Amino acid sequence: MMLSILHKIKTTLLLCLITAMVGCASIPAGVERSPQDPWEPFNRSVFEFNEGLDAYVLKPVVTGYRFVLPEFVRDGIYNFFSNYNDIYTALYNLLQGKPGDAFNDLMRVVVNTTMGLGGLIDLATPGGLEKHKEDWGQTLGVWGVPSGPYVVLPFFGPSNVRDTFGTVADLESDYLFSFVKDIGLRNSITGLRVVNARNTYYEAGDLLDGAAIDKYSFMRDAYIQRREYQINEGREDEEPLVPVYENPYQ
Repeated sequence: MMLSILHKIKTTLLLCLITAMVGCASIPAGVERSPQDPWEPFNRSVFEFNEGLDAYVLKPVVTGYRFVLPEFVRDGIYNFFSNYNDIYTALYNLLQGKPGDAFNDLMRVVVNTTMGLGGLIDLATPGGLEKHKEDWGQTLGVWGVPSGPYVVLPFFGPSNVRDTFGTVADLESDYLFSFVKDIGLRNSITGLRVVNARNTYYEAGDLLDGAAIDKYSFMRDAYIQRREYQINEGREDEEPLVPVYENPYQ
């Protein structure tokens, strides 16, 4: 397992290196540097790469996805993956010392799987079982691991040093990603997951594209605020703006 994790880390770093070789983007005039983002020129170049990938590949695919599939089918797909993620959220809550939330998440899985047609229908939320979202990066943060500098990962988007290792651990422990032996089935599931995740902020992305703001800075600040809020469980800060990017593995 450790060798596999190291392999994924090396692959991620290699992708970052390849992207950096393309050239670092310049920082717009008048934009204030963030002390949490010491690698901003490199991060902006990766951000631009991701934006191009989204504009020319992912968004057209999602547009076709929305055209072909009616809303109730898309909702069912979203609910299925959300129910699957609740299994891991229960584990993360347990590791964070929150057995009550872990039991709540486990009950969500039981209710939605047994009475919600395998998770296609979310009956747990209207039934009073609160939805949580936890991941390895957040768990490491609760354990006291510092976030480290902000970093933008190729394909995965906003992150930091701690959450980068968390993303690798999420991938390593994800059954659908790591343990499904049929390559075609695994790739199909992974592709559907990515499209489903992009579909959740389809319209929000359009609003940001038309706004007179520095999109990079907005997404960076929203990500940092959101992660701090999640780790502190809202004890110290008001809930921040919801970022338009959602990592399907976080």
